[in-house]
Amino acid sequence: QVQLTESGGGSVQAGDSLRLSCAASGLTFNRYSMGWFRQAPGKERELVAGISWNNDETSYSNSVKGRFTISRDNAKSTVYLQMNSLKPEDAAAYLCAAGIVKRPPTSPNGMLCWGKGAPVTVSS
Repeated sequence: QVQLTESGGGSVQAGDSLRLSCAASGLTFNRYSMGWFRQAPGKERELVAGISWNNDETSYSNSVKGRFTISRDNAKSTVYLQMNSLKPEDAAAYLCAAGIVKRPPTSPNGMLCWGKGAPVTVSS
């Protein structure tokens, strides 16, 4: 059974940092690209960052570029999202997902499986 489990969410103040982790089980992790997405109440799910299967390519949404960093450790079947200089508009549920293509995902469509999400709240 494929399972993705996020951790590391929480409540912080604007300007603070958080590091999210997503541990995968039940799949050959190093065969899949991975993505971090977020969804705020009443808004559509959006791609935050993506990473290729072999760690050689990353992509970011314009809203987080320069502040967030995605990385992965294939030996640990885990993908990370380092979030710095957090803003109130970054508040959302953050979900990780595995992609069926090798390159970083470009949208929430076509992802193989999803985690349940980790909440992030940012107060001003």
